[in-house]
Amino acid sequence: MNFWNTYNIGLANIKSRRAEGIFAAGINSSRLARRIYESGLPTITVDDELTDHLPAKASESNGIATIRTDSVTTGRIAAQYFIEQGLRHFAFCGLPNKNWSRQRCEGFRQRIQEAKFQCHLYQEPHLKKDNIRNEERETLANWLRDLPKPLGLMACNDEQSCALIEAAHFAGVAIPEEISLIGVDNDELICNLLDPPLSSIALNSDKAGYEAAALLDRFMDGEKMAGQTVIAEPAGVVTRKSTDISADTDPAVADAIRFIRANAGQIIRVDDVVNATALSRRLLERRFRRIVGRSILNEIQRVHITSAAEMLIETELPISHVAQKSGFSTATHLGVTFKQKMKMTPLAYRKTFRRKD
Repeated sequence: MNFWNTYNIGLANIKSRRAEGIFAAGINSSRLARRIYESGLPTITVDDELTDHLPAKASESNGIATIRTDSVTTGRIAAQYFIEQGLRHFAFCGLPNKNWSRQRCEGFRQRIQEAKFQCHLYQEPHLKKDNIRNEERETLANWLRDLPKPLGLMACNDEQSCALIEAAHFAGVAIPEEISLIGVDNDELICNLLDPPLSSIALNSDKAGYEAAALLDRFMDGEKMAGQTVIAEPAGVVTRKSTDISADTDPAVADAIRFIRANAGQIIRVDDVVNATALSRRLLERRFRRIVGRSILNEIQRVHITSAAEMLIETELPISHVAQKSGFSTATHLGVTFKQKMKMTPLAYRKTFRRKD
């Protein structure tokens, strides 16, 4: 007996097992969705995975609430990250049959178009079932070869990034030198095992999960929660090697960017950056702003804040140590700058977005 049969039998007998509620994730068939729906039990679903397979307004009529990632904002974060890298070409690769993927694409494309750039979209082909893996890899490889470069590419999630990196290797396209790649979910097992390691947008899924559990508990206690939604806000980009690209259109600006990133944990000043190039401060400032879109000082601050944010999410270091390791003179300096840029204190950011084991 295979897994799906075992699962379906358990679901068919769910009431006899005295279940009081259902947490539905990974729903990929109308038959399974219908069984959950017909159980009549309070149900929490993820990103419309259940309601996508049900008649309109089913969630309102039968006690279904939803945990939903803010997918539009997630897409916009990736686009903004690439724009701030100084890139001028952009693309998105997703799963058109998934609502959350379409929303991430829409957010990504919106931000790119606001910046007056074009966004290339991967059109999923109809593949032969007997050779789907090899055929998809070849199709993706051809698409990657034809894209203008250097390019910022967003994958709808980390799993899709795996296919893109494999296709890039097959196509002879270099990541990150030619394509800067970002995934979504910050699945550390996937991200750190890929070659190169994958930059990814971290979602505040743990907090949403706790809130969803509380919602389901209230649901089962008889409160009318149908149609309610718990939003998982994205925490931001966790940077790894797959986005380590410089503005190669100007060697001096590229040198400046590399110096800033290499010294993300050090206290550096604009003059230090200038000294790493062969240009005068005035000329470098002008070229830097034209290519990157902001001043050298603003880029230093952005890199330091990004470094601090990553440590707040991924480590348990005291705030004072985070400040020292991310280029701030004191914890107070970090606190003031962080709140100004991120609209919350470092401690609040950690409590909101920290991944709980």
